[in-house]
Amino acid sequence: QLRFVESGGGLVQPGGSLRLSCAPSGFTLEHYAIGWFRQTPGKEREKVSCIRYRDANLEYADSVKGRFTVSRDKAKNMVYLQMNSLKPEDTGVYYCAVSGFYCAKGRHEYDYWGQGTQVTVSS
Repeated sequence: QLRFVESGGGLVQPGGSLRLSCAPSGFTLEHYAIGWFRQTPGKEREKVSCIRYRDANLEYADSVKGRFTVSRDKAKNMVYLQMNSLKPEDTGVYYCAVSGFYCAKGRHEYDYWGQGTQVTVSS
């Protein structure tokens, strides 16, 4: 089964940092764009960032610009999300998924969802 495995979540105080990892299971990332999403109870799953794997073209939601950084390691076939200056509103389950070569706008255009990793920002 083709999917991602997300890791690196946890409990952190406001202002703290976390680094999330996204590992593909059963495929390589070279021909894809990889999106990071987060979901909180009662809300739609929202895209926070996307990276086009081949040329590292990046996108960020306005709510995380300047605080989150998405990157990829071609040698390891991995994608990461460095999250700094975390706020309570960043709390949620974070997922990664692919959308083909370009970063698609809609979450329904993404596939190979993993189980997600919980991020909780609280004092």
